[in-house]
Amino acid sequence: MVDTDDAAPGWAAIDAALDQLYPGVEPKHYGTLIKWALGGPDPLDGLSVYPRADHWHFVSYGMSELYAKESDNADESGWGFEFTFRVARTAAESDPPMWAANFLQNLARYVFHSGNPFAPGHHLDLNGPISLAEPDTAIRAIAFADDPELGVIDTPHGRLRFLQIVGLTLDEYSAIERWDAEGLLAAMAPSLPLLVTDLRRGNLSDEPGVATAVEEGARRDGSSTGSLFVQEAGWRTEKSGWARRKLTTTVTIGANAAERIGRVLRARLPFGRGLLIEAQDGSVGFRPGEQVSVTDAGDGFLEIQLPPAVLPELIQVLRPVAGTYHLASAPELVVEIVRSQIRDQEGAVVAEVG
Repeated sequence: MVDTDDAAPGWAAIDAALDQLYPGVEPKHYGTLIKWALGGPDPLDGLSVYPRADHWHFVSYGMSELYAKESDNADESGWGFEFTFRVARTAAESDPPMWAANFLQNLARYVFHSGNPFAPGHHLDLNGPISLAEPDTAIRAIAFADDPELGVIDTPHGRLRFLQIVGLTLDEYSAIERWDAEGLLAAMAPSLPLLVTDLRRGNLSDEPGVATAVEEGARRDGSSTGSLFVQEAGWRTEKSGWARRKLTTTVTIGANAAERIGRVLRARLPFGRGLLIEAQDGSVGFRPGEQVSVTDAGDGFLEIQLPPAVLPELIQVLRPVAGTYHLASAPELVVEIVRSQIRDQEGAVVAEVG
């Protein structure tokens, strides 16, 4: 722990919020030997873990400005949040699970490297089990929500949100993409008190109350998922036909993401909303329109405008089967589905799709 409020006012503000929730409780604290700013591998300067009767409550130190104010944003401290994570605990456990600490450091590393912060309602497919120590767990995705007990506080360096990670099954993740993360978590809350992540639990999206909420919400609201980051997505244009006057655009999608993209397009375009497909080497944006329009917007971004008549055929070809598919309703568009390699959190290939 940091001993002086003057040296680390941001740290002290987090401690004060935790002291209110856990008066007189001394957490287990895990510090970083070499700070990120000094070249260390771990972005988080520390993690405090509080024991509860049925779960461990992890809280990070390092996504916000713990020491001096360095960012130009006076309203928020650092990235604007600290991670929290509630992991189920058995009566026999006296020490918190270290896989959870490593997972938090990995998420922090992603934010620091990419510059993309998380926020309530964001969600992420982990491409495998959340813990490599529990390979059979059904928890293979996450969503983010406000910590139900800590919420948002003010610090000397700006506002700080305690952002809780919530483990999900792939069926629950699919329900989010069709509808909304906050809506799904609210529907699951009666069966998931304090949104605790339990690696032993099964899928909750099939429970009658949850399933009804998802179906009604998706039908009423459509999908709130405005973008998907996928492993493979790209495009190319070619001239063909007599005298090479015909311009054809081929959109390439990885087989692993094809059905997800189709599912979200079905829940976005009819509601007047677009969908951005992002990959490392390029991006493709779909939006509703009155006629087919394909525009190279520069910087590797292709914008496709689709009328309602084209959407059903596009969704039909977006399936995990490698091949080249010509759209009869939009001859200027070709969809190419390529095989996908699924990698675990260590980067090893564990499966191929397509």
